[in-house]
Amino acid sequence: MGELDYPMFIVTAAAGGEPAGCLVGFATQTSIHPSRFLVCLSRRNHTTRVAAQAERLAVHFVPDSAVELAELFGGTTGDDADKFARTAWHPGPGDVPLLDACENWFAGRILVRLDLGDHIGHLLEPEACRHGATGPEFTFHRARHIHPGHEA
Repeated sequence: MGELDYPMFIVTAAAGGEPAGCLVGFATQTSIHPSRFLVCLSRRNHTTRVAAQAERLAVHFVPDSAVELAELFGGTTGDDADKFARTAWHPGPGDVPLLDACENWFAGRILVRLDLGDHIGHLLEPEACRHGATGPEFTFHRARHIHPGHEA
């Protein structure tokens, strides 16, 4: 499994006026018609606690050149730092944070949360999207050097 390489995403949420976000590797499309996407968030992650109260999530496709952004959202925990004070963003559908550095994203309503062991799965129904860039994405192999901001 360690030989697989796949895109990493930054997932953001907001609830009670609090934004949250993290780097995610466990995510996949699950259906074409109707359109569905599954995002898995670690139970130990600050974003998971915010997402538990959120109505929607945004999934950002991280450009290969956005190493610092991936390190910020993968190596820093929202329990200790305000990641959103360190990067440009704006509110999207339902006030979910959208990261300016990620031109490709979609926001989706959470249909169901699933207990998947050490992760919580969030099945999303995409509602809005933007595709503004082409080019390579930041991948799992590039993310290996990032130490999680929370305990693994």
